[in-house]
Amino acid sequence: MVQLEKGKYGRLIKVTWIFFSAALALFLFYAYAVSINFMGLFGALPDLKFLENPKNDLASELYSADGVLMGKYFTSNRSPVEYEQISPNVINALLATEDARFEKHSGIDFKGTFAIAWSVLTLDPRGSSTITQQLAKNLFNTRGKDYRGSLGGVPGLNMLIIKTKEWIMAIKLEKNYTKKEIIKMYLNTVPFGSNAYGISTAAKTFFGKKASDLTTEEAALLVGIVKGTSYYSPIYHPNRALERRNVVLGQMVKYGYLSSDKYSELKTKPIDMTKYAVENHNKGSAPYFREVIRGFLYKWAKARGIDLDTEGLKIYTTIDSKMQKYAEESVTENMKDQQKKFFAHWKGRNPWITEDYKEIPGYVEREAKKTGRFKQLKKQYEDNEAAIWKEMNQPVKMKVFSWNGEKDTTLSPMDSIRYYKHFLHTGFMSMDPNTGHVKAWVGGIDFKHFKYDHVMQGKRQPGSSFKPIVYATAIDNGYHPCQEVLDAPVTFASDIGGEPWTPNNSDGPPSYERMTLRRAMGRSINTISAKLMQEFGPNRVVDYAKRLGIKSPLEPVPSLCLGTSPVSVYELLGAYSTFVNGGIWTKPMFITRIENRYGEVIESFPPTTVEALSEETAYLMVHMLQGALQEEGGTAQGLFRYKMARTNEIGGKTGTTQNYSDGWFVGVTQDLVTGVWVGGDDMSIHFRSMSLGQGGRMALPAWGIYMDKVASDPNLGLKNSKFRRPKNLPVSLNCDDYNTVAPSDSTQQQYVAPSTVSTDEGIL
Repeated sequence: MVQLEKGKYGRLIKVTWIFFSAALALFLFYAYAVSINFMGLFGALPDLKFLENPKNDLASELYSADGVLMGKYFTSNRSPVEYEQISPNVINALLATEDARFEKHSGIDFKGTFAIAWSVLTLDPRGSSTITQQLAKNLFNTRGKDYRGSLGGVPGLNMLIIKTKEWIMAIKLEKNYTKKEIIKMYLNTVPFGSNAYGISTAAKTFFGKKASDLTTEEAALLVGIVKGTSYYSPIYHPNRALERRNVVLGQMVKYGYLSSDKYSELKTKPIDMTKYAVENHNKGSAPYFREVIRGFLYKWAKARGIDLDTEGLKIYTTIDSKMQKYAEESVTENMKDQQKKFFAHWKGRNPWITEDYKEIPGYVEREAKKTGRFKQLKKQYEDNEAAIWKEMNQPVKMKVFSWNGEKDTTLSPMDSIRYYKHFLHTGFMSMDPNTGHVKAWVGGIDFKHFKYDHVMQGKRQPGSSFKPIVYATAIDNGYHPCQEVLDAPVTFASDIGGEPWTPNNSDGPPSYERMTLRRAMGRSINTISAKLMQEFGPNRVVDYAKRLGIKSPLEPVPSLCLGTSPVSVYELLGAYSTFVNGGIWTKPMFITRIENRYGEVIESFPPTTVEALSEETAYLMVHMLQGALQEEGGTAQGLFRYKMARTNEIGGKTGTTQNYSDGWFVGVTQDLVTGVWVGGDDMSIHFRSMSLGQGGRMALPAWGIYMDKVASDPNLGLKNSKFRRPKNLPVSLNCDDYNTVAPSDSTQQQYVAPSTVSTDEGIL
């Protein structure tokens, strides 16, 4: 009987071993078949080369010249950090919650794998996948279509194949990387929700801090979110997030990373989301600047076969983060004040008016037809105008911009257009004339609500701020700042039957006073600018403008002497910088170098320069620009309200166009040239009086506020308070030493315009 039982059990053991051996052999064959993608059934695995250099999508980052992160270009917002830059609290919370046996296994924790059912029954939050397996899934997208074979569509079997691939990749990862490297890669790739990929971005998004500074409870919250980024979102489901955070803290106690007393203290702390901010293209420093150079960067990247949004490039710009901050603050302060005046000025009336100050009929309707909303409705309703306008006048909930913060309101699309057309806009740029480096760029009043850039993209008539180019033409062709010219009428007649044009001065008819060129430019005398245009001709002035970097089309007509052809702030600053830089035009530049994700420089950007003027002519023009402050009646004397103007050598020029549609000011020092434009969305939207609408009132204050801030910063104080003078200036700047030779005593000059030119402009 005993022998019978022994034989029976022996056969059972033998059968069991045979079955186990066969199952093991079958499993090994299956694993091998998956690893080689046998007959294309299972889908490919990443090759060893890819494994040795795993590449996940990284946001390309834009840095200021002083190393401050300004913004990113991304599909997935991910920025990598080193292991040492991650708080130990994060690593402890991760190990306790996701993989307590991480240091003991080699990629696969079979104890954890076979304990799935027990984990579910006991509510143990530890998953069955190891951190290494999860990393494999994150790095190689093992569940994506790219790695799916012909058996991938079979329910149940597909998941088994996926898990097998993750096991295989986990083992390979463990062979190629240290435990610290695996932890680092995992935390740099895992999604946390709110468009935050990786621990660095998550720390900034949820708590406004670096990954190295995360506290225990903050680390527990972020690790808890990983289980379900939407379900456990502290923004949308704070109670769930709090409960999940405390579960993670409990795991940390269980595995010895946290004391019970500390747990008791932390579990009662509320979740603090006061610094929560999702990174997007509307936020961060210099959003207009970032958006403008986005086009350049995408074009540059495309030409080199690079994906800007995923390549993890580091783009180093010329922007100084402190100067940018001061510029944004100054623009805000000035534009709040200007807008307050504008609202009061137009109280009870709409500001879109004709030249005789009457409201433009049908203006809002015409503007509405340009909107995306109208074009969408036109496709939807085809030619049913009544239905389109009914929708355009239907009130809807929306957020609108105001200088007191974004407001929730209910407006129809038509009312929204009316509301936004009441706002003034601005463009502000500051650059180092010696290097061409752009230091600050503010393209408008609020990037979220007004995307249009008024520094490079927008072009408006510069008015009198164009006059220095006219004067530079004269100075470079024999005139001297001390040369006296008569403030007398100058008439431009057309040979095509048009009306002759005789420009007046902004303050009325000519004075018939004889004055130096320096005083004439300082006081912005229109007749003398017209006299110089008459002598040298529009084509000569256009030629000098091009030398000085003006790329916009300039109409070669007499009225160009008063700035009738639109230009950008960007162009005009390049021209003024030439005067300060000894006659060398340097293209305003905004990028110095681009590095790949490994820190290797893949392109540097040297300055582009052209010798536009002689050093002597350039310095004489700087001397001329100083006349706006130093000459009696100078248009920039309002700057003396600001401390910086009383302690440094400064030059500048105001600009005001017809009907006060555009206000400009460009100011120069040896180290900074800064330009400001202020105006309405259209030229028909403007102040109605010189006392409010001139460049010295609208634009100049922003320059003064900004320069006071820059000059008072001990790290940014102007290095050279005086302009750099040529060593051997061949002429004296003292008008007492200059033998005045008046060009002409005639009080009425005639100029016949080319037959193809219209001369019906009359600009103040």
